[in-house]
This record gives sequence, structure tokens and C-alpha cells, in this order.
Amino acid sequence: MAVTAISEIQRFPQYKYVDAVRWLPQLSAFDRFAVLALFDSDSDASSIEIHHFKPNSLSLEPQSSWVSPSRVVSLKAAQFLQKTVVVASTSSGSLHFLFSDSTVASLESEVSVPEGALHSVASSCVDLMDRGVECVTVGEDGRVNLVSVGDSNLNYRRLFDSAGLVSYTAAKWASPMEFVTGGYGFSLQWWDQRKPGGPVSQFKGNWDQKLTSGIVHSIDIHPSRKHTCLAGGSLGTVFAWDLRWQQQPIILSGAGDGNTAVQSISESEVWEVQYDRRIKSNTSSTRILPSMICSEDGILAVIEQGEEPIELLAEPCAINSFDIDRHNPSDVICSLEWEAVAILTRQ
Repeated sequence: MAVTAISEIQRFPQYKYVDAVRWLPQLSAFDRFAVLALFDSDSDASSIEIHHFKPNSLSLEPQSSWVSPSRVVSLKAAQFLQKTVVVASTSSGSLHFLFSDSTVASLESEVSVPEGALHSVASSCVDLMDRGVECVTVGEDGRVNLVSVGDSNLNYRRLFDSAGLVSYTAAKWASPMEFVTGGYGFSLQWWDQRKPGGPVSQFKGNWDQKLTSGIVHSIDIHPSRKHTCLAGGSLGTVFAWDLRWQQQPIILSGAGDGNTAVQSISESEVWEVQYDRRIKSNTSSTRILPSMICSEDGILAVIEQGEEPIELLAEPCAINSFDIDRHNPSDVICSLEWEAVAILTRQ
């Protein structure tokens, strides 16, 4: 794989802790917007803000904001008809749908599920279905919920409750009826709403005793390869679970792995992992497509199976989240622990 060059890196101080960042669906070639989850430690105030990115003037300007009742722990965005939908779960356990007019990118309305209705503890992760207003929420209390927006309110139902015997820390839609969850012990679970009662398939991270206490922080599923789940978590571990061969994981990176053929790019928590849609890899269906990760030790990198990792950023602080622009995959936005947002443009 050729080295990916960075033509430009722009950093924008926020003077607040940036918990999460997401690109919003692109409105035009000239209008670029991002949504930020911010936390002010001085006032203990949390907010979600839409910012206008202007590449020509090298600026990231606030457009609209919404005050959150508590700190945001998970943030997703999608397009639905003529609206942009932002969904956020908070540290108090509430869930919020924010709607923005796609023509002006300003937050106009909000509907919420109150604290305690979905989870007895903070919701660990929420994922919003593409081009829809249905999401899945999972928590360390072992509950799995489905939430959708009706004509005038939110409809939600509990799909599963482990009563705390299993904790879930990540979730990702695979299709309108299927999704994947992850949790402690590097476990993954495949769910199908047409087959109620629990996950239809499970993967337990028992391939290495060093990793049995690891946690899955992030999951991604490529739309063209639904059968393969990409996961990132503790000890710099990035692996894939192929439903066609479920016994062993495909290790892509990880300090805990004993396979010397795998090069590890990080030795700390991998906070987020996404397939890198910019790189067109001529790989067979048995090889894992290239991915991007960010980590607690400040690494933003591209990983491809069997290739040397490519380091895009090496910051002196944690990179808590990132997002690849679906309309222009050359652009990547990420949140830096030292109260800043960075935007990379790849050649």
C-alpha cells in the first residue's frame, strides 16, 4: 500500500473538551459542516454545536448550539429526507434526537427519551441507521434498546436485557434488521430482529489469555461486506470477525497479540475504528479492507492487512474520536484531548 500523504493539517482550538466530532451530510461542494459534542469543565456545562468549516478561509465557525443536560458519551449523525438527524446519548442515561434543516444547518427541534427509561446506567453507545431515524442503544447494564421517531414522539422498546450478566460497550448497524454489539473480553454479538430472544451468533475473545479482560470500544461494518465486523479496543487491538469463519479473529494490530507478523501501531486504547473508504484496495473477499483508527496515545493511522501501518497524526494528547467524510473521503476530522479539533486533507 502506498504511503498516504497529508497535504494539509488545520487545528482549531475550542477552549472546551471535545468529546466527539462528526461530519454532517454535505449540502454542496462549498458548504461543509461538522457537529461537535463539547464539555466546559469550568462551568460543568455540556453542549452540541454545529460548526461551518470554510477551507478557503481556514476557519471553523459555530453556527448553532444546543445545551445538553449532561455530558455526551456517544454522538452520531445521518441524513433523513430533507433533514439532518443528530442523535446523542449522555452520561445521565438520556437520549436526544436533534433535527437540522439541511439548507441552513441549524438545530431546530429536539425529542428525547428521559433519564432512566432506557438504561439504569449511562448508555455506552448509540448507533443511528443510515438514512433513517432508528437507532440502537446499548449499555453496561446489559440492555439493548431500539428507538425510532414516530409522527410526534419517540417510540422505543427493549430488545434484550441480560440483567447485568453481560455488558455492552459498542454497537453498529449491519442492515435495517441486523446489528452488532461488543463488550468486555473482546466479545462480539450479532443480532437479527427477525429472531428475537438474544443474539443469533456470538464471538468470544479467548484467543489470547492476555486479552480476556479487553474491551471493544468501536465497531464498523462495510456496506459491501456485511459478513465482516471490524473492532477496536484495549491494548491497541484491532481485529476482524468474519461470520463465515467464526472460530478465530483476524488480527490487524495489537500489543497483546503474539503474532510477530502483525505490526502494532498503538499500545493503548483504540477509541474509534472505521473502514477507510478513500483507499481502493484490490483485495480478495478473504482479505480485510483498509481501516483507520485513533487512540489514547495520540495516534491516527491507517491499517491494512499484511501491510505496514501508516501514521497520519502523532499528537502529544489522546485523539478521542474521528470521522471520515463520506462525500469526500480525503477529509478527516478528529477531536484532540487538548481542547482542539483537527482537520486533515489527504492527497
